[in-house]
Amino acid sequence: MRRTSVKTKSLRGFYIDYSFLLVIFFLLGFGLLMVYSASAYEGFNKFNSQTFFLKKQAIAMVMGLVAMAVVYFIPYRLWDRLHMLMPIVAGIFLILIKTPLAKSANGATRWVVIPGVGMQVQVAEVVKLCMILFYATYITKMGNTLNTFKGFLVYITPGAVISLALWILTNNLSSAFIVISIIMIMYFVASKDYKYTFATLAILGLITALLVAVISKSDAGGNFRFSRVRAWLDPVSYASDFGHQPLQSLYAIGSGGIWGKGLGESMQKLNGLPESQNDMIFSILCEELGLFGAFCLMSLFAILIWRMVIIANNTKDLYGAMLVVGVMAHVAVQVILNIAVVTNTIPNTGVSLPFISYGGSSVLFLLIEMGLVLNVASKIDVGDEAQ
Repeated sequence: MRRTSVKTKSLRGFYIDYSFLLVIFFLLGFGLLMVYSASAYEGFNKFNSQTFFLKKQAIAMVMGLVAMAVVYFIPYRLWDRLHMLMPIVAGIFLILIKTPLAKSANGATRWVVIPGVGMQVQVAEVVKLCMILFYATYITKMGNTLNTFKGFLVYITPGAVISLALWILTNNLSSAFIVISIIMIMYFVASKDYKYTFATLAILGLITALLVAVISKSDAGGNFRFSRVRAWLDPVSYASDFGHQPLQSLYAIGSGGIWGKGLGESMQKLNGLPESQNDMIFSILCEELGLFGAFCLMSLFAILIWRMVIIANNTKDLYGAMLVVGVMAHVAVQVILNIAVVTNTIPNTGVSLPFISYGGSSVLFLLIEMGLVLNVASKIDVGDEAQ
């Protein structure tokens, strides 16, 4: 099969995929612009500074870019030798959630403060990165046993345990779903037999459909997830509580039209739409820049994912390819879930939009992952086209 070559340029003996890097910078710049637009009003009201959230996001981005550069210059094969440490690191951060180092916000305890630094990181982001690094090696070591039922069970067990622990200890079902989705996509790409993947998806789909059917006909009671599902099915009836955010998001998207109201002209961000600079930033983008702006952003994500597909396809070793596939899966799943939530296609859940939503941990660890991809790309023979 003829593979597309990755065009790179040299920098002191290293090679950089500039087209991939350019898309990253576009997304970062676009993200800063939208964070400022969506948060200026809230920043002024709460902290007497329109640039409060912008400054914090910019600092996180600078730290992320430095981390990306460091990871780029570290040979990615080093992580292969350290793969057994990754579940341990993930487990340690999960345990820290139950210690005084844990940090709570908006009623959720999902962050850990790094002693001596004062920096706080979201545990879910650490777990995502650790699982990508671990499973890239795990897949290469399993070999052909990956295609057997026993091999599939052996493959899925560590990720299932970590995902379950993430859900239980942080009460973060959406991040647990993202982790297991990354693992399943990596399996789908590496495996020669797709029946286990499709069987898993079918079982999960059936369970989800049954749960939705039961919840829609039962009293939600005190379970907030049940309430979110019922609000998703009928947001107008729950407009005063769980249906408020989805409705305001749809109002923002609908009022933007094709071309939008103009940058900074959103009305829903003025205390109408909660978390407008976080999970719901895509709806503010649609209101201000319209469907055209939304299409441009989705095109940037499509190009980013396409570049990762090309890099993975041209990588000469399975380990490097799996690293890139894991990062690609992470970005793709989060983009799809965030847009699905904002458009009320799925029940409301806390999923940030990569590079765009406000959140230091998210952008920091995403840029570390981008450094991994750039490092893998740098080892591809320039101009090589395998048959």
